[in-house]
Amino acid sequence: MSFFSSMDISASGMSAERFKMDIIANNIANVNTTDAQGNPYRAKMAVITPADRPEFVVPVGMDEGEEEGINFSGLGVKVAGVEESKEPLKYVYDPDNPRAIKEGKWKGYVAMPNINIIEEMTSLIMTSRTYEANATAIEAAKSMAQRALEIGRQA
Repeated sequence: MSFFSSMDISASGMSAERFKMDIIANNIANVNTTDAQGNPYRAKMAVITPADRPEFVVPVGMDEGEEEGINFSGLGVKVAGVEESKEPLKYVYDPDNPRAIKEGKWKGYVAMPNINIIEEMTSLIMTSRTYEANATAIEAAKSMAQRALEIGRQA
């Protein structure tokens, strides 16, 4: 792994976490939203996967047959897409609401978005801390490079 690979990995993590924060913020903003037809907003989630590795390069000192045990790509992560939450919608009793169900067992109930604000805020905090950890890793790599250059100057 080259020196810049560590920065690339952390940068991909920061980019993915920033995208995830945007999705979470969108969910929080739409906690009480419906579309023009009265359908409630459904929570969305970012799908983050390992980045594809173009080819396997056998590291120095490793035999060709040893590569089966390695399951990581070492290229960071990528955003694979956005999925809608499968959680059921929430229902609130509000018979005066024009979107209320008019007949049947659920008469008077209004379908609301399936967003749990506590879970969203917790996810936002975790995502923010992951972003900060990646930023710290980049700063550490930068600091190591600067110290290596200082050693080179002193020699």
